[in-house]
Amino acid sequence: MIQRFIELGEGYSDIYELIELAKANRHRLSGFFAFHTVKKGQAVVSLAVVLHPTDPGDFQPLYICREGIPDPFVKPNKRYELFMETAKELDMDVIHLDVKPSTMFAELDLYYQHLIGIMRMNRFIPPLQ
Repeated sequence: MIQRFIELGEGYSDIYELIELAKANRHRLSGFFAFHTVKKGQAVVSLAVVLHPTDPGDFQPLYICREGIPDPFVKPNKRYELFMETAKELDMDVIHLDVKPSTMFAELDLYYQHLIGIMRMNRFIPPLQ
């Protein structure tokens, strides 16, 4: 199986695309995630939607808007509320995780590998076979 993050942007206007991806793929939804962190002194959140793997192909996409949305526990905001409303509408819970910021990694791929490792360890996504 291949598991890969697909970054849509930082969540300014692309959060709407993330929400539409979730709605259009409701039959494949696996999870909604909010990764909380502090980046450059600001509490921010990355929002992600995970789909079940494709069949055939065994590709599991993890769509993400990375670190561009203020942490709603520090500064409430409409983008985060829309994400939460969509999860509720699709009968999904949002899983909240505290993670390191992407700036702590030399490459963005290493950051995404770190997140995938956390998600596998907590059994939110399946391990590689």
